Amino acid sequence: MISNTATPAQVAILAGGLGTRLKSRTGDLPKPMVPLLGIPVLERLILLCRSHDFKKIVLLIHYASDMIQDHFGDGSAFGVQIKYSIEQEARGTAGALRDALPYLDTRFLVLYGDTYADVNLRGIWDQHASRNVAGTLLLHPNDHPSDSDLVQLDADGSVVALHPYPHKDGLPHRNIVNAALYVLERETLSGLIPVSGKFDIAKHTFPAMLDTGLHLQGYLTPEYIKDIGTPERLDKVARDITFGLPEKLGERQLRSAVFLDRDGTLNIERNHLRCPTQLALIPGASNAVHSFNRAGLLSICITNQPVVARGEASLKDLDDIHTALDRELGESSAYLDGLYFCPHHPDKGFDGEVQRLKINCDCRKPETGMIDRAVRDFGIARHLSWMVGDSTGDIEAGRRAGLKTILVRTGHAGLDQKYQVKPDYIAPDLIAASEWIVKGHAAMTRQLLEVCASAINERMVLIGGPARTGKSSAAQVIAELMMAAGRSTHIISLDGWLKPIHARTEGTGVLDRYDMDAASRVVLPLLDAKCRHWVEIPEYDRKTQSAGFHSTRSIGPDDLIIVEGVTALADSPLLSNASIRVSVETSDDIRSSRLRSEYLWRGLKINEIDSIVASREIDEVPFVRQIAAHATHLITS
Repeated sequence: MISNTATPAQVAILAGGLGTRLKSRTGDLPKPMVPLLGIPVLERLILLCRSHDFKKIVLLIHYASDMIQDHFGDGSAFGVQIKYSIEQEARGTAGALRDALPYLDTRFLVLYGDTYADVNLRGIWDQHASRNVAGTLLLHPNDHPSDSDLVQLDADGSVVALHPYPHKDGLPHRNIVNAALYVLERETLSGLIPVSGKFDIAKHTFPAMLDTGLHLQGYLTPEYIKDIGTPERLDKVARDITFGLPEKLGERQLRSAVFLDRDGTLNIERNHLRCPTQLALIPGASNAVHSFNRAGLLSICITNQPVVARGEASLKDLDDIHTALDRELGESSAYLDGLYFCPHHPDKGFDGEVQRLKINCDCRKPETGMIDRAVRDFGIARHLSWMVGDSTGDIEAGRRAGLKTILVRTGHAGLDQKYQVKPDYIAPDLIAASEWIVKGHAAMTRQLLEVCASAINERMVLIGGPARTGKSSAAQVIAELMMAAGRSTHIISLDGWLKPIHARTEGTGVLDRYDMDAASRVVLPLLDAKCRHWVEIPEYDRKTQSAGFHSTRSIGPDDLIIVEGVTALADSPLLSNASIRVSVETSDDIRSSRLRSEYLWRGLKINEIDSIVASREIDEVPFVRQIAAHATHLITS
């Protein structure tokens, strides 16, 4: 039955649930009235509707209907108009909707009363209105796809099939989940939902619509929408609201993203992976993606896939690979918000190659086409986003796109040498990169704000500390902060003046390994220069342990010079000419772990590593910590 006088409404909220799984927490409260941080979930939904100018609402209620009516009344206290459709017997979501159809607008929005949503309702409404479709479904990836209703889309975003859980063989399709928010047309539904019996919208009505040839469209969004049907989910949503996760994923501001290369960064490099059985995640990769998800950072994979152009894998093969990727990530409660691939390859001459894909395109990294598309699709702020990859092409793409860049030492580890580009940061693997992105970078930035304030009118900053404490990262953070203040900055590493490996001996003291006089002869003349100078700076190759090439810098008379290195704070002409001196420290455990990771990457054996680390503890660490007394600022990483 319908209470009160029926009037058309733009929003139907399914609010008839009992809340059986929440009874231990809420007693006899109907599920939509469960308090979420002190406010009933249903009230939060009504306020969401009002904020997007959806002010005509029909509440479809059943259990404890009097309690809901007493709380909301006619809606005037909440700035909306509320009518009630009251079920005498539970008919499921589709049955409740069928009974209310005569009282709904020709087009209406459907919300579920046991969900918390921070979604731009006008976005899905306007997309639906612009297309000739029978329904539009709000879709998103989630962190539990194996027990979610999956939606299969074609290349145009049309719904091809729905796959309700449970899924017999793991994840059968991509992690695209029905988020239970729809725009529907009244006239297409009346003949599809029986007048009696219990039926579900997702499990019965949508498949019936597809079977009759009706067109359903997907609306993919990273915006926040979660059900609160269990105590655990209710608590999780409360935590997310407290930490601001819905705001970070919403449309009220530009979003931050981490762009991830695939092969060699997320999964083990296979030299042109061709089938899902070859896919294996790099240890820790799924945990890294999960940390991005929980921090409100979009995780977007961008990957060159020339195997398609070369005829070594089809688009169906690629989709199967990415389904396997979704499945493996989902097993660790992680997900990608988006995945973009370039199927092109400019070089010809492969057996079975696809001629139409053998082109020079604007999407193949280091071109920025995939990044640019994602920026438009997701509303991403470039200056707040990152590119993480294992090749120089990844880093160059990130640089061109205006992202901060991290090179991981998995996969190619930057040794492809296709492009002469330096990453902003280097990490041993994706999990280490995620720790820096999620926590480390912000923590160091906060510490270095005072340094930058002190150095704003200085010509040089020195950064010293033991090996692998984070000196180069500190230098880069200062450079970013200075750039934001409008000042050009140049980072010069003293490692460029490390003596050749044959000219130094372990155990003779750290100063013996550096030619500090040569470094001073290059740097000091720049401090008093009255015009711009072009300077050649030796660059140290950590893999070969040699300064094998020089970079040419154009340094102006007002630019800031940052000199970083183990011996930067030692007595030298450099120290005498710098009033801002920073010492970087970290725990012995972290430093030792970083050192060992570095030497493993260089190809040293365990016994060699043990010997070098022990030697450094004797001839480097005590001296470097002693000269830290020269520092004006101490920071930790």
